[in-house]
Amino acid sequence: MRVPLPRASTGKTDVDFRLSAIILDEASVVHRSRAIEQEREVAIYDLLEKNSFRLEGSGSGPYQLTLGLEENRLVMDVRLEDGSSHGRVLLSLTPLRKVVKDYFLICESYYKAIRTAQPYQIEALDMARKTLHDEGATELQKRLEGKVETDFDTARRLFTLVCVLQMRG
Repeated sequence: MRVPLPRASTGKTDVDFRLSAIILDEASVVHRSRAIEQEREVAIYDLLEKNSFRLEGSGSGPYQLTLGLEENRLVMDVRLEDGSSHGRVLLSLTPLRKVVKDYFLICESYYKAIRTAQPYQIEALDMARKTLHDEGATELQKRLEGKVETDFDTARRLFTLVCVLQMRG
């Protein structure tokens, strides 16, 4: 069993720098399919089970995170567990546009293939899907540098939620 060590600067443990709640701002979202809703539910569940998230300059956590979209930007509204405002991060989605588009296309092909394709074709599409997902997580993590510190798994699940926010239908 791993026991978190105190951080030298704050006396807080690693456990304090995590997300305890995640909300998607649904203001601009139209109806999503059951498959998309399932992706959202799984990503949030997995994130809440295990994550590493620290707002730069923050001396405390855990955090409640609301993710939303404004124009072509990702909005991350970070609050403390008591609901008090703790920070707001805005990221342009332009650098993520290509990987998100490619990810959507490969996911569409993958879901179609599940119904009719040979197992080796499904596996190849699944590997491509995972590779693009990892690429998106890496790009998101790079975009968050200097704003939010996360581990790769947290960035990967946040990328899923960024995609869900942009999905329609």
